Amino acid sequence: MRRLRTASPARGRRSCNSRAIDHSPFPPGFFARSDQAPDAAFYAIERLVTHIDDAAIAAVSALYDRMILDRYADAAVLDLCSSWISHFSRRPRRLAALGMNAAELEANPMATERVVCDLNLDPTLPFDDAAFDAVTCCVSVDYLTRPFDVFAEAARVLRPEGVFVCTFSNRCFPTKAINGWLSTDDRGHCAIVATYFAETPGFGPPEVRLENPSAPGDPLFAVWAHRAPLGPITTDSA
Repeated sequence: MRRLRTASPARGRRSCNSRAIDHSPFPPGFFARSDQAPDAAFYAIERLVTHIDDAAIAAVSALYDRMILDRYADAAVLDLCSSWISHFSRRPRRLAALGMNAAELEANPMATERVVCDLNLDPTLPFDDAAFDAVTCCVSVDYLTRPFDVFAEAARVLRPEGVFVCTFSNRCFPTKAINGWLSTDDRGHCAIVATYFAETPGFGPPEVRLENPSAPGDPLFAVWAHRAPLGPITTDSA
């Protein structure tokens, strides 16, 4: 039986503190969007479509094989901003698909559990500490308005030396992408995501790579970092 739930504040877990992004190196207005209406209305429309071409999707799958499925036996994976497809070549032992549209999540054949959650409204992830070997976010990092909080939460739910993999191309819904993303190019996009990792406690150095350099269609960029094998993440300022 498929499991679908709506995220709610969890007892025993500390929510992300808004002070976690006080150190943001980005200027005022960077995370604003032209459409400031609640995301729930925009994503209520069911979209069972792909947002990158087949070659780019194949590059995502190959990356997930290399970074996740071939490295972690019986992998437990959290797919952030998920939809009806998670781009894995084979099903992980656990795949928690967290997204905005219940119908899209229900259609995801790889998911073992499904959570409806608006990360821009509440970036707290409804999972225990160190619950996953890997976290993924495919072609959606450009829509996060509180990325440092989301990345801090990703670090919290990752096991030591687990990996958070972000992939993206040069397409987006421009009214929902943050202003900072729209103001720059592919190189700038890579730098933005690398900065999210670099400025979030708990991650090692980020790595950046173009996964399909010879493909004629959509480029597929990847930025990832591993959870440092250290103690618990602290997001509160001293």
